Amino acid sequence: MNKTVKKIIVTGGAGFIGSCLVRQLIRESQYEVLVYDALTYAGTLTSLKDVLSSPRLTFVQGEIQDTAKIADLFASYQPDIIMNLAAESHVDRSIEGPARFVETNILGTFALLDASLKYFRTLTEAKKSNFRFHHISTDEVFGSLGAEGFFREETAYDPRSPYSSSKAASDHLVMAWFHTYGLPVLLTNCSNNYGPYQFPEKLIPLVTLNALDGKELPIYGDGSNIRDWLYVEDHAKALVAVVERGTPGGTYVIGGNQERTNLQVVHEICAVLDEISPNSSGSSYLDQIVFVTDRPGHDARYAIDAGKIKSELGWQPVETFRSGLMRTIQWYLNNEWWWGPLRKDVYGGERLGIKP
Repeated sequence: MNKTVKKIIVTGGAGFIGSCLVRQLIRESQYEVLVYDALTYAGTLTSLKDVLSSPRLTFVQGEIQDTAKIADLFASYQPDIIMNLAAESHVDRSIEGPARFVETNILGTFALLDASLKYFRTLTEAKKSNFRFHHISTDEVFGSLGAEGFFREETAYDPRSPYSSSKAASDHLVMAWFHTYGLPVLLTNCSNNYGPYQFPEKLIPLVTLNALDGKELPIYGDGSNIRDWLYVEDHAKALVAVVERGTPGGTYVIGGNQERTNLQVVHEICAVLDEISPNSSGSSYLDQIVFVTDRPGHDARYAIDAGKIKSELGWQPVETFRSGLMRTIQWYLNNEWWWGPLRKDVYGGERLGIKP
């Protein structure tokens, strides 16, 4: 794909990963971006404040399942690329209310694919050759690893939660639209993201803000569950690399190569806070750790072999977990204007995922 200006629709572009991607795209002059987002609890325009004034950014509020609105957007905006990040993404919330995950992640992806294919069929052959539908997914679709091994592009799907099952279903729909209808799709599955603007229900911002508030720091089970951590800005750069140079019909797994147990993550957060924002009582934030009943169906370990995206597209992460964590925690310390209203009015740090 050449370097002429490309018009991109980013669904879910006001969410955590989506807003980071949008900021990355706007920094690169060859893109115009339309953000399409429902602005649910985890999506907020404040995450886009640095780029909202850009003449290359347009925002439209709407649901991914609204087929008529999406069709109108395609007709008027004439996108070259669709990047689908619209999703319900929190495992604990999927345990409490799976219906919303089915509606957004499965039916919403179907609606977007259906509209994309209809639009794709109206394009000239030249425009068809440059069109891409990029679906952004998760490594959780692969299930749980033992002590050894890695997820790779060919790993069989084995989802365990309502969230990962809904994402697995959406992945299969995307690949079906490639094999059956010839829609030029790209699929990426990433490991756990972290960084600025992450909604405070997720582990790193939750522990950071609970620690600063003097609250307990809950660790599920014995804290031995392992995740691979990927700094969100590294992920955004990977997504751009895939949409620019990836092979249609191809899948790319994206990881940070930074495995940690959940207990190690919490210990590292406490160590950073002890260093840069010491507790006024003089005690370590480690004293606030408590162990709680484990999450139902909690996968033991995720780990990614990102060799394909490195060898084919030349991408690899820049941040180590320690450097990314320092940047993340410092951002939360400096930006209460963003998370303060969310903690007060939307989600106060209580445990989720314990109701059947």
